[in-house]
Amino acid sequence: MMLLQLILNNSSAPLQTTNSGLVGGPFIAVLFFVFVIITVGGLIIGNFLRSLRKPELYGLRLDQIKQTWAEIEKNSEQGIMGMKLSVIEADKLLDSVLRSMAVPGETMGERLKATEYKFQKIREVWPAHKLRNQMVHDSSFHMSMKQGKRALKEFEAALKLLNVL
Repeated sequence: MMLLQLILNNSSAPLQTTNSGLVGGPFIAVLFFVFVIITVGGLIIGNFLRSLRKPELYGLRLDQIKQTWAEIEKNSEQGIMGMKLSVIEADKLLDSVLRSMAVPGETMGERLKATEYKFQKIREVWPAHKLRNQMVHDSSFHMSMKQGKRALKEFEAALKLLNVL
């Protein structure tokens, strides 16, 4: 407020040339308004860029995704059966996120391939997805806790890459 009063008081004074040859009051007022315009413009551009990084989700909310992920992590601590369930649920959560982002494809695999064009690091989730498929489709397959933990880390990294965690 004091700065604004100082600017107004200086702008009403007669024009004086300073030692540097610049006009006093009006120059400071213009400088102040340029600063304000640049600051507001920076905030607007920053908000716009942040909105571009957040995916458009149809039918899902970020708080739902985070709550589901917390439950997945909690279940993973309940022994091998909890870990198996967590891997399956994490795969299902990632698939739901991809569908809510309107990624094309009939299967999770097709959606992952389609997502690779925009997010190349999403490829790193393939081993986790294949582990889930082995568990579900091969009754003789036995998953270790180490495999399950690695798969959950890959699913978590994929969800963070998509900016939903």
